[in-house]
Amino acid sequence: MPPEYIPTDMMDRESRSNRYYRNAVERHWDPGEIDLEADVENLLEYIEGATSYDRGDWDRTLNGIAKFGAGEDAVTEDLAPLATVLEDIDDQLFLTTQLYEEAKHADFFDRYWREVIWTVEDELGWERSNPRADRWFNDPYVELFDRNRAAQYRLLEEDTPENRAKAYCHYHLTVEGILAQTGYYGMQTSYGGEFEDLPHLPGLVEGFTKIRSDEGRHVGFGMNQLKKLVRDGVDPQLVEETVSELLPLVQGITEDERFQPDDADDQPGLDDGELAAYAVEKHTDRMQQITDATADVPDVDELVQLDGDD
Repeated sequence: MPPEYIPTDMMDRESRSNRYYRNAVERHWDPGEIDLEADVENLLEYIEGATSYDRGDWDRTLNGIAKFGAGEDAVTEDLAPLATVLEDIDDQLFLTTQLYEEAKHADFFDRYWREVIWTVEDELGWERSNPRADRWFNDPYVELFDRNRAAQYRLLEEDTPENRAKAYCHYHLTVEGILAQTGYYGMQTSYGGEFEDLPHLPGLVEGFTKIRSDEGRHVGFGMNQLKKLVRDGVDPQLVEETVSELLPLVQGITEDERFQPDDADDQPGLDDGELAAYAVEKHTDRMQQITDATADVPDVDELVQLDGDD
């Protein structure tokens, strides 16, 4: 039997969750309004002007976009159990915006594949690529998202403070806070026009910038929830151990060499060392902010503000 209806308390307008909710409302954006025409033009110019370019080179570009698109689909599907078990009205308000934003992110990548990737392939007379083909997703990728789904759905069977902590560690800290934000940073920097060996893709970069800003708010919410759980008795070692168990999977995804050139010196854009250093720095800061009672989680305006964000 479902619990009987009890009117909820009024919102706490000063709570972090409510401020995150209001920030999401005020920073609304539409993935359908991002201009993608220049991306098509720049990709065609780049490919046709290259001295040697084949489908292997093309696959290196598509690999990251395919992983992001499928990942956004997955997190959109898997957030519902957490929204179901939360009792606080302000937490629920924020989760509704996060669900909506994850759907927007999935929408952006679907649109990008249809309007940019397929358009370029049609112009070149190439067979259209499938963004959900198994070849994009290696074993660590599949395992990480399987584990995240299991952690979320476990809440419907056994909603304990420890299981909530594990759910936040999987979703907000690892999938969003480490894997996604590091990847977005890398792609945003690589295709932002800084590297002559890569095409400038302003539409993709604008999408990454908007999404990465949203993810900053999502990660901040998860960090704040974890900090409250630790304050109320969850062992901080559980948080550290849960994320540590997932880090090898993240590494296996980011170091997927199947689509990389044989010679590492031929790989354009940011190198793996720069991305790894970025990920370690962010992860270290977040763990300290969660587990140290004297440390503060950054305010929402700081969490969402990024270079290139308007």
